[in-house]
Amino acid sequence: MSNPSNTMRTFTVIVMLLIAAYLLIGGVWLILLGGSIYYVIAGLLILASAFLLKKSQGSSLWLYSFLMLATIVWSVWEVGTDFWALAPRLDILGVLGLWLLIPAITRNMSQVQGSKIALSGTLLIAIAVMVYAIFNDPQEINGVIQQPQPASAQAIDGVAEQDWPAYGRTQGGVRYSPLTQINDQNVKNLKVAWTFRTGDVKTDKDSGETTNQVTPIKVGNNLYMCTTHQWLIALDPATGKEKWRFDPKLKADHTFQHLTCRGVMYYDANNTTEFATSLQNRKSVSAECPRKVIVPVNDGRLVAVNADTGKVCSDFGEQGEVNLQKFMPYAYPGGYNPTSPGVISGTTVVIAGSVTDNYSSKEPSGVIRGYDVNTGELLWVFDTGAQNPNAMPNESTTFVHNSPNAWAPLAYDSKLDIVYVPTGVGTPDIWGGDRTELKERYANSMLAINASTGKLVWHFQTTHHDLWDMDVPAQPSLADIQDTTGKTVPAIYVLTKTGNVFVLDRRTGKAIVPINERAVPQTVKHGPQTQGEHYSATQPFSDLNLAPQDKLKDKDMWGATMFDQLICRVYFHRLNYDGIYTPPSENGTLVFPGNLGVFEWGGMSVNADRQVAVMNPIGLPFVSRLIPADPNRKETAKGAGTEQGVQPMYGVPYGVEISAFLSPLGLPCKQPAWGYVAGVDLKTHQVVWKKRIGTIRDSLPKLFQLPPLKIGVPGLGGPISTAGNVMFVAGTQDNYLRAFNVSNGEQLWEGRLPAGGQATPMTYESNGKQYVVIMAGGHGSFGTKMGDYLVAYALQ
Repeated sequence: MSNPSNTMRTFTVIVMLLIAAYLLIGGVWLILLGGSIYYVIAGLLILASAFLLKKSQGSSLWLYSFLMLATIVWSVWEVGTDFWALAPRLDILGVLGLWLLIPAITRNMSQVQGSKIALSGTLLIAIAVMVYAIFNDPQEINGVIQQPQPASAQAIDGVAEQDWPAYGRTQGGVRYSPLTQINDQNVKNLKVAWTFRTGDVKTDKDSGETTNQVTPIKVGNNLYMCTTHQWLIALDPATGKEKWRFDPKLKADHTFQHLTCRGVMYYDANNTTEFATSLQNRKSVSAECPRKVIVPVNDGRLVAVNADTGKVCSDFGEQGEVNLQKFMPYAYPGGYNPTSPGVISGTTVVIAGSVTDNYSSKEPSGVIRGYDVNTGELLWVFDTGAQNPNAMPNESTTFVHNSPNAWAPLAYDSKLDIVYVPTGVGTPDIWGGDRTELKERYANSMLAINASTGKLVWHFQTTHHDLWDMDVPAQPSLADIQDTTGKTVPAIYVLTKTGNVFVLDRRTGKAIVPINERAVPQTVKHGPQTQGEHYSATQPFSDLNLAPQDKLKDKDMWGATMFDQLICRVYFHRLNYDGIYTPPSENGTLVFPGNLGVFEWGGMSVNADRQVAVMNPIGLPFVSRLIPADPNRKETAKGAGTEQGVQPMYGVPYGVEISAFLSPLGLPCKQPAWGYVAGVDLKTHQVVWKKRIGTIRDSLPKLFQLPPLKIGVPGLGGPISTAGNVMFVAGTQDNYLRAFNVSNGEQLWEGRLPAGGQATPMTYESNGKQYVVIMAGGHGSFGTKMGDYLVAYALQ
């Protein structure tokens, strides 16, 4: 009969030899690519330790103790006291070290007592380091915003304190409420007040990018929302009871790149204060619909509904509808897709929309248009790719195909009568060798356009010759701030996917926070050069930047274990990467910030009363790989249905594959955090505090659940804040709505959501009670649980 100790020892030796072989082979590969030498050294030490263990030598544990201690020192040197970065460096070795201490392994080994003490000591050191790291995160900034909340708030014309009448509460996109009933002292007592289920759920025919990102609006005694299929629903804001609903009969299918509704627009002809500047140009007032809700429909329509009854406004456009596909070149269902709310001046509803990314060089136009808010008559156009952007189309003239689009929500300054339009790049996004100067003139820009005439006031470009899908993705925020001399300046905050926050004078477009043009990478180091392409020598960078770091390094690679971390390091070195704006390539280019960007459509929240802003930046790398193709190949299907995977880019010499930068286990190859919340002092434009947000509770099968430690996960959806010193934000890949202290970033409360909360919350008062409302509808490609829940919270 065999000796159990010998059997277990032999098994352990085999495991150690396999680990050593893996580390040696992978480690040599990594060294040849210019990476860390650690894995080869670790492999050799484990190999030697296994050899000594086979001979029952206590020195095996001494050698393993040295490996553990050296790994601890190396790990702290590489990443400091970052718990999640230390974990894959120490977990496998720690478990193996504990295994080596069991009596069945050490029995009958020579000179083993001292070596067991040594190994136990190094394991205790590793545990102590990990425990210390939980409470000492080097990524976090732990300052305090000192400005107190003033006794009285700035008055906003036309916006009642208890309401939330526009997507960003104001059309200036501040996402800030002066309500104080819920505050940093009592927010911990929030409970679900009511839940409304829309009944609108994803079907098998819908796009893979089916989501519900709506932020409802509240005016008086009505709460208005749209659903995934653009049903317009009115609710009682105190009870969540349905008052009416309107179905625009969306004609959609799986080819739509997006199927979502972020919000609706509200107009009251009797509210003259907010729109005073442009009211002088008003031609008429609708007797049928003096108060109306206007909803963008994904198949290319704009629909107006009576805000009180839910009946269609038949005097708006053609029986309540404006056809946004009219005069469009290469029009097809879903090709031009308005997913975000526009803005409404006293006379004009201004609307833009998205165009299918990376599908074809023959796509609809990204034109921005102004329609009479009462009649639906087309008043003006701004076609971003036209020689004369304001040239009106006719039956023989269409808009310019593939001109840069504006898919994010717009903002409006009623005093200046200016609408601020964030634009993207003209598709195809990842190859631009055939783009003309005209088509790039207004790409990736903030456009300031007169809302009554459509004439350009100024524009500022945030990325030159974009090859990375670095659209301006968020509604800008307008705030009056004090400059260094104490003078009040009307500012606009332009959030970008690159992490730059460009702070401009919204009257002129001149920089308030310094902006510098910096040299960026110009060459493809691995693989063939991209044919027919050119690159911008410089790109603009703002002194206010929320990108996680300037450039990823070998040490930033991550995994659940040292094994997949090693693979990620090898993968990293094989990709083209020389920092932000590294050119796309056939070999594959690491894009960081990735396609989701540092900021997305959720924007930020600005408390101008206190001169404070809060935001939720993310940092998740992507990989883009150009695929050589015949530019004259036949189109096989309309639409794309997704923003990831292989995308055809018909009409140019490449297709492109876009994917997240993941390990073989499906985890991000970049170490956490991937999502944060942050607070900025608008007097100094410095980041005062920055914290991780979220766990991976809902990202793993229940069998593999880890303790719910804060790791910092990506989020899609923006924050709001209140005069009660509370920031609310959902959006993360775990299903929670959270509340944070605006002054210091301390998490104060969290509420479990029934589905993914990839939306921006809002707050209002009804019957003397303050409510916080969030849509829990989930997100297709983000992988969160789908649902149809609108959840309202209040103090109990």
